[in-house]
This record gives sequence, structure tokens and C-alpha cells, in this order.
Amino acid sequence: MRLFRCAAFCLASACALVVAPARAGNPTDALAVPPSGVIGLDNDAMLTPAFWIGQLPQPDQVLLDSAAITAQNARLLQLDPSMHDLRTLPSTLTRAQVQGWINQVSQLPQRPLYDENGARVPASVTALATDQLALDRVAETQGTRYGLVVRRAPFRSFPTDARVFTSDDDADIDRFQETAEFPGTPVAIVHASRDGQWLFVLSARYAAWTRKENVGEGSVQQVFAYAGRLPQRVVTGAVVETVHTRERPAVSQLRLDMGTAVPVLPDHPADQPVNGQSPYAAYVIDLPLRTASGALGFTPALVRRQADTSESYLPLTEGNIIRQAFKFLGERYGWGHDYDGRDCSGFVSDVYRSMGVQMPRDTGRQAGSPVLAHRSFSARDSHDARMQAVRELKVGELVYIPGHVMMVIGRVNGEPYVIHDTTGISYRDGSGGTRQVKLNAVSVTPLLPLMLDGGHSYVDRMTSIVHIRS
Repeated sequence: MRLFRCAAFCLASACALVVAPARAGNPTDALAVPPSGVIGLDNDAMLTPAFWIGQLPQPDQVLLDSAAITAQNARLLQLDPSMHDLRTLPSTLTRAQVQGWINQVSQLPQRPLYDENGARVPASVTALATDQLALDRVAETQGTRYGLVVRRAPFRSFPTDARVFTSDDDADIDRFQETAEFPGTPVAIVHASRDGQWLFVLSARYAAWTRKENVGEGSVQQVFAYAGRLPQRVVTGAVVETVHTRERPAVSQLRLDMGTAVPVLPDHPADQPVNGQSPYAAYVIDLPLRTASGALGFTPALVRRQADTSESYLPLTEGNIIRQAFKFLGERYGWGHDYDGRDCSGFVSDVYRSMGVQMPRDTGRQAGSPVLAHRSFSARDSHDARMQAVRELKVGELVYIPGHVMMVIGRVNGEPYVIHDTTGISYRDGSGGTRQVKLNAVSVTPLLPLMLDGGHSYVDRMTSIVHIRS
């Protein structure tokens, strides 16, 4: 069954935060509440990375070197059951394997569904989506096929663009939206929808449906040779776009999200135009595309030298964690990478990906990964034990509650602060009531005042703290 990510409980509780005069049981003075309603954020400097980096004694100290990160990523593929090591898939897939992958993700929500206008979704819509799975067409055995994602590709639980919601007054969280993958991502192609317009694919961290135009099919050699090619440019900005080109519309202003790595064509003659433009002030990169026949092709494109990219993944340091996270500050919340944004688990995984660290996609899988170093909490852990763990939090560590994840960025007067992609917060006000603040964005907040519901703080509902450092 699909694991809910950060917005799963937010839909019910508005990602509630509660401001308490005694925060999470600490007998400290209440934090200031500015006009925004975001408790503890009464200083605009706190919305800058420099404010937090300036507090660090060793912001450039490497937490894990590239060899350790490579080894951890390899263990993740081998040992984490939520990941797919595409290189080790058998050359032949069975009907049971394919149907198992599809049935795991293609499950209709049990609650009533509504469209974007708040009207009940007719049974005919969900029936059509289910029929489109074409499970009766899965062959007893089939050869394993491969491809590369050629554009920012929505991954869906059903082969349909229909958007469905479990609330008649909130059209932010599309329950058919799973995640997105980015240009150059290898996938295994294992099935097609009944109408032939959708492919069911496996990426390293997800299995879902995507439109066929998002994938170019190639040989296993083509796919994995591209994925590992050097030299490369790694996108270190929140988003980078290729330059406009009318000559090659498929790679014109193509969106590349943080952490995407694309190979460079270093031998392209400096005096020869690329798609009608001189490359002297740009990097010539090699991008995958889908040909008219659906086959995988490649074409050069340009990324400006002034764009926020790097020749390799950034060093994993506390300073870089903060810099990278703040590049998303204020970005609209997007469940499953919807709205060209990301959700809480997508946010932290994209930040770490820019430093070469791979993570599972969903909060539950991140929090409990057998490979990522973590401390788990259960009902047996007392409030005092949880508070002791909070006092020991370090910059970049990830704090999980049911369905949500936050990244630690530092402290102010001993108060731990986090950056997270959230629909909203709630906290207890000075009179003992609860104030709810809708955010719907990557936001900076203190940790201790936040309440999951009227009776439980975030700290008392922590499920895990993940440490990505030596």
C-alpha cells in the first residue's frame, strides 16, 4: 500500500502548528508572533541562509566524503526494499512481477473523491482509470525494456490526467499524483495502458505511470552509459532551464531541477553554433529526447555558464545544506512534485541529491530506511527522552513525524528551527487556544511549538531522526 507523504495528515490537520507558552513542555517564554502569524519569525534576517550559516563553527567541514556517499548510495539500492536497482533486473519479467508492481501503486482511495470544482467524481471516471491498467494484457513473460526520462515527468498512480481529491474544498493534493522524475533518469518500461498513451515504469526510487511522450526507449547500454557519463553539469540551483531554441523545441527552455546531472560535450567546436546559437558563453550538454517512433535519441543543448550549476556534486557540508535548502524558500507546496514544485520528502531529497546523496522518495521510507542512519521513536519513548534527542539535533538532520519531514537549520536562544515544505502550521496561543496558519510553501519555523493536533506536539509524535553524516 502506498505510503502517505507530508501532506497526507496535513489534509486533515492543515499541517497544524501550535504555539505554546510552554513549548513541548519547556518552561520558556513564548516566542514572538509577527503579523505573518509564523511564530518565532520576527526577524527578516532569519529568512536568509547567511543568518544560519553565520552561527556554524565549521560550515565547510565535510560530513561525508564522495567515497562514503557513493558507498551509501550503493547500499541503498541493494538493501532498501523501496528502491529499485535497475541494473540488476532480470532480462525477463514475469506476469506476477509486473502485476505486483502495478497493484502496489494503483489503488483507489477508500474515501469519496472530488474534482477540482468540489463535485463528486463519478464512478465512471474511476472505473475507466482502473480499466486503463490493462492488467489482463500483461504477458506471462516479457523482455525487460529500458528508457530515459526526457522532460520533467509526472508519475501517477493511474494512467490518467484526471485530478481527484479527498476533500470538496481543497484542490491542492491530487490523490492520483505520486511524484515526478527528471530528464536523464533511467527507467525500466514494464507495461502500457489500454489506450497505449501511458507507460508503467520503474525508476530507482519509484514505480508508477507516466505519459509515453515523457520517455525515450533505448537499449540497456544506451541508457546506463548516458546515466554515468562524465564530464557533467550538476544543477545546484532550485531550477535551471536550457536556453530557448526554435530549432530543437524538445530541449528549448527545458526545466532541470536541483540535483539533476547531465553530461557535457566538451569537444564541441567553440565556433560552431548549437541550435542556432554560439556556445561560447554556455555549456554544451547532451540531452535525451524521444523520437517520432518513441525511440531514444540525443541532442546537444545549451545551459548558460551563469546558471546555477557545478561540475560535480557539491560537498556535503552544513553550510551547503543550508544554502541549498534556502534556494527553495517560498516555493509553492506541490504534493508529489505537483505545480512544478515538491512536497516535504521531495524537498529534502532534492536538497541532498545536489550533494550526491540519494534517498527514498516518501517520508515513511526515508524515516525507516535500513541504510540511512536513524534513531526511531515509539510510544515507549518518554517526553524527556524525546527532548534530549531534540537538544542533540545537528544542522541538516531530518526530523520525521507521521507523514511529514523537517530539516534542522540551527538554533536561536536555544530554540531549534527547521525548514520544511508544509501546507501550514498550528500552535497554542497565549490564551490556550489554537492558532492555525496556512503556509503552502517551503517555510522556516521553530520546531518545539508545533502541534500535530490539540493534544500532541510534533516532538511527542516524532517517529525518527535521520542523520546523514559520519
